[in-house]
Amino acid sequence: MWLKAYTTYELLGFFYDLNKTNIEDKLNLILDTLVSMTSFNFERPKADRKKLSSVEEIMDAFPDVRLIIDAKEQRVERPKNKKDKDGNVQDLQKPYYSGKKKTHTLKNQAAISPTGLVEHASQSVPGSTHDLTLLRQTDLLSELDDDEAAMMDKGYDGIATDHPDKKLYLPFKARRNHPLTEEQKAYNRFLAKYRIVVEHTLAQLNKFQILAQRFRHQLTKHSVIFRIVCGLVNRRIQLRPLKQYSPA
Repeated sequence: MWLKAYTTYELLGFFYDLNKTNIEDKLNLILDTLVSMTSFNFERPKADRKKLSSVEEIMDAFPDVRLIIDAKEQRVERPKNKKDKDGNVQDLQKPYYSGKKKTHTLKNQAAISPTGLVEHASQSVPGSTHDLTLLRQTDLLSELDDDEAAMMDKGYDGIATDHPDKKLYLPFKARRNHPLTEEQKAYNRFLAKYRIVVEHTLAQLNKFQILAQRFRHQLTKHSVIFRIVCGLVNRRIQLRPLKQYSPA
């Protein structure tokens, strides 16, 4: 209930006839249990990783795609600047300010399978971290097998130079004095139709208000919360699969 509605501890205590302290203690126990039960397929060793094999699990136009990678940002309370032991003010706000969202945020990287399951969930990082930088930090692409590919959006432009041996599908990006051709625009539209699965999964994550509203709790707790919600969304998708996309 707390993850779905993101109520205050006081309101939750009203429903369960507990005080705020008891609610917080019991929530911490529940979250510890949930995160211990949460694991993602692509974070396992290659030998233990489940392969995609059935026709339903593979994109007809991109049969080698194993992961569709994207980043998710969430608003947070503006961090308060602090003074160090020498009295100098530490700017703790700037790293969390997202130029894209025009507010303070945390960012997570999610890698989604063609069926919509979350295969990898990164730790939470300050919102000013670029999507490409976060992907490089996780080094997720190095975990792909030789016959596996990844699909991304324009935010990851340049990653192919880091992994020349990997098959990566990215949309074309217009450059100064080099606009996209009609063929490139058509390819981008075609690619976007197959990337829609990641948007569907992120929409499922946002049904949990704790990842949709401004995050009001300690920022250090966000990584655990994100992983737990991803695990719960995976359980739901396994019971009720996402609508399979048909490009026709």
